[in-house]
Amino acid sequence: MSVEPLEKVITQDAYCEWRGITKAAAAQERYRGKGPRFIKAGKSILYRVSDLNAWLDQQARDRT
Repeated sequence: MSVEPLEKVITQDAYCEWRGITKAAAAQERYRGKGPRFIKAGKSILYRVSDLNAWLDQQARDRT
């Protein structure tokens, strides 16, 4: 039986620091469905690195 490695995740604090936003701003993103996909594990909010990369790719624009 093989076990797949777990995917890298970051905490809400790390996400907010990376984005330069507050926890309240991150909560609003989640509520409005505007930010990256997230995981709610109990009371913890986690973000998969792969979901952050996918979200960043979706934010790419050729023009303003």
